[in-house]
Amino acid sequence: MSASTDDPAADGASGSADGAPIDDLDHAISRVEQELGRLFARIRVGWREAAVTVHPDLQPLGYQVLTSILAGRATTAGALIERLQTDKSAVSRQVRQLEQLGLVESIPDPEDRRARVLVATPLAEERVALARSRYEGRIGERLRKWTAADLDHFANLVADLGG
Repeated sequence: MSASTDDPAADGASGSADGAPIDDLDHAISRVEQELGRLFARIRVGWREAAVTVHPDLQPLGYQVLTSILAGRATTAGALIERLQTDKSAVSRQVRQLEQLGLVESIPDPEDRRARVLVATPLAEERVALARSRYEGRIGERLRKWTAADLDHFANLVADLGG
């Protein structure tokens, strides 16, 4: 008696957790990786455009540093390095440039006068608000076509992927 040709185990393939053949799962994973690559490329373009909107000489990493400072998620050089997963010299260069452009100030930490914290200037707040409005307008157009439930589901999937 021979095995059915519809049986994945018969030809050496095994199934995934949801029962789909591994080839289908591998194809789906590959597609997700490709689409994430396209999305990341668009995000990098968005950062570049936003950086130029803030100041023509600002680099995309500088824009990321600035928005991290503005959001209060990273107000020290060490926190920026950890949040952005980049090296100390790159962050130092960007912070120095942001200070020279009048977008960031380094002030004594109110909790530890030996340390310094980075704060965004009113000019930075104004310029980043403009940059964000342009970017959010473009992505918002696409996301507004989705239902709130789809957006919540997508956010959950991305959060799960991010670990």
